[in-house]
Amino acid sequence: MILQFVAENWYLFAMLAVIVLLLSLDPATRGGGGAKRISPLQLPRLQAREAAVVVDVCETDAFKKGHIEQAINLPLGQIKQQIAKLNKHKSKPIIVACDNGVRSAKAAAILRRHEFSQLYILQGGLTAWKKENLPLVKGGG
Repeated sequence: MILQFVAENWYLFAMLAVIVLLLSLDPATRGGGGAKRISPLQLPRLQAREAAVVVDVCETDAFKKGHIEQAINLPLGQIKQQIAKLNKHKSKPIIVACDNGVRSAKAAAILRRHEFSQLYILQGGLTAWKKENLPLVKGGG
C-alpha cells in the first residue's frame, strides 16, 4: 500500500528532496566560517555587554562615507595582511560588517582560520543598519 502511494506520487517525494536540499544550503545556516548572525539591533547590545569589536571589511572609500562607530576598517582584500591589528581582540567577540553581508561571510571564514572564535556577522550589513535608522560615522580610515 505504501509502495503504491510512493510510486503514484513520486513527484511529491522528489519535491520534498529538493526542499530539504535547499534548506540545507540556506545562506543563513552556511558560510561565514561558523559565525553567528546578529541583527543591527543586537549589535550595540553585544558591544556594550561584551566589549565586542566591529570589523568593517568595506573598501576604505566606502568606510569613510559611513561606518559603525568605533569600527576597525580592514578591507577584505587586505585582511590577511592586516590581521595582526586584531590579535589584541582575540578574546573578545568580533562582529564583521560590510555593505550587505556577503563579504562579511568571507572575512569571518578567514578570521576563523586565524583562530578567532567568537565571530558574528551583521545580518544584512550596513544596508540593514541604515534601515533601522542607526547612526553612521563619516570619515576615518
